[in-house]
Amino acid sequence: MAGGGDALRALLRAANALLQQRRYRAALAVLKGFRNGAVYGAKIRAPHALVMTFLFKSGSLREKLESIAQATYTHSRNLAYFVFTYKGLMALQSRLQGKKIPLHSFFAACVGGWLVFGENNPINSQITMYLLSRILFGLSRLAVEKGYVPQPKQDPFPLFTALIWGTVLWLFEYHRQTLQPSLQSSMTYLYDDSNEWHDISDFLIYNKRTDSK
Repeated sequence: MAGGGDALRALLRAANALLQQRRYRAALAVLKGFRNGAVYGAKIRAPHALVMTFLFKSGSLREKLESIAQATYTHSRNLAYFVFTYKGLMALQSRLQGKKIPLHSFFAACVGGWLVFGENNPINSQITMYLLSRILFGLSRLAVEKGYVPQPKQDPFPLFTALIWGTVLWLFEYHRQTLQPSLQSSMTYLYDDSNEWHDISDFLIYNKRTDSK
């Protein structure tokens, strides 16, 4: 038993010594990026999939749990692959050119996005649209910081959010098929299902009755 403990301690010392080697730092950073991508993807997707599945999807408990597990795995895997690809290409470009330049980041992310998130499926679509909203905010702030757009005299957020909500509800009412399925489900629950009830049970307690009354 003692011999096994000594071997484990020796292995840990060797691993820690390896982690301190500067020559392997870029490769190790890529591996840790893969790890962090997998963990973060699971943390983000699992609770979201849990809520959305039990709120809006029908089927047996087993089918719902399988759906949650599949969505979590896909998000976790894709994010891990992307971080691995991005950091690997960043390290490679920096090594080849001897320095890091802004174009490296753009190129590496484009390649990673194409390879990992290029398939048009609900999860990739949701992630891309999430990023798009953040990009628009970021570019707007950058344009003001660089002086390309004058600093607004008043906070533009009220007008911006009014236009966003006006547009999304117009699309939902008249061009619903253009919206992402999960957004359609959420808005159907909020705006369509609230128009239907039969008695107090499906007015206050349940969204829809499951019996044949």
